[in-house]
Amino acid sequence: MSHGYNAVTWTPFKRRFDLWLVGGIAAYLATFIVISTITQPVGESFTPIQLLIRATGTLAFLLLTFILTIGPMARFTDRFKPFLYNRRHLGVTTCLIALVHAGLVLLWYHGFSEMNVFVSLFVSNPRYDSIAGFPFESLGFFALIILLLMAATSHDFYNANLAPGMWKALHMSVYLAYTLLVTHIVLGVLRDEGNSLYIGAVILSAGTISLLHVASAIKSSRKTSTSDGDGWLEVCSVNDLQDGRAKIIQPQVGEAIAIYRRADSIYAISNACRHQGGPLGEGRVIDGCVTCPWHGFQYRLEDGCSPPPFTEKVATYPTRVLGNKILVSEKGNAPGTPQAPSKLPLDIEMETA
Repeated sequence: MSHGYNAVTWTPFKRRFDLWLVGGIAAYLATFIVISTITQPVGESFTPIQLLIRATGTLAFLLLTFILTIGPMARFTDRFKPFLYNRRHLGVTTCLIALVHAGLVLLWYHGFSEMNVFVSLFVSNPRYDSIAGFPFESLGFFALIILLLMAATSHDFYNANLAPGMWKALHMSVYLAYTLLVTHIVLGVLRDEGNSLYIGAVILSAGTISLLHVASAIKSSRKTSTSDGDGWLEVCSVNDLQDGRAKIIQPQVGEAIAIYRRADSIYAISNACRHQGGPLGEGRVIDGCVTCPWHGFQYRLEDGCSPPPFTEKVATYPTRVLGNKILVSEKGNAPGTPQAPSKLPLDIEMETA
């Protein structure tokens, strides 16, 4: 969490992550250049700048593809949670690589004319009425603009001052950027090479992302719970709720609820983090606070408040333990309201300890 919009600090974990990221980028670029060089047909070759254009372009696309798989994959396996926590770093890095790619393209293909490079980009190929000859570079340009806006507003300062709704809408435009990039690559390959392997790989990547998001949505929808008629929702059995973890249920009306077990106590809070709407129920209890898996914002279980000096608050919910069943009230308290937990019976506590 950040306070007072201080500059982002690097924890030891983030430093290790960034070192691995930089090393992976260097390894990819080197491998791409070497393989592209030795596999060129006899009599054909690329200049170093052309190799860098292709290497940075493919890397930016692969990184963005991976970024878009993180959210849905984190719902299926905890192994993706570290990537979720570092998604901002990946996003900004992807934008920088895409910017290098665009700069090299402008320099190599439009930089030797007396015309302004941006004017040249849009007027050098006016075949907007042809699929095979469409000026695919313009699609990449608009995708880059979206990525630049997202990278420039990635800090919490903009989340607070743009308002969370507008900020989230802006960052959801990553899907528009990805669609533009898919079209950019497919049309570019059609015009310059017609290599079906490239087109197939891009379509496979886009299809994988689509399927993962559909599967994630289906998985989330299965958490829906119905009322018993008295305003109480059945969550699960005590044995199904791990210590320090949560079950998420979605009432027929209202926001999702995260029900946590901590030792012999059962708590319930809103599932939506007040930072960016992250799923609190997918985070862990660390030092007595639920820690959002997206960016580490924390909330106390007993009152839904962030620990001082932070001021974020989420709603709390009454809970019950009836026999071996855990229930939660459909009606929540106002954000930041203290709520006493339900206690597990001693015999159940000992069985599940």
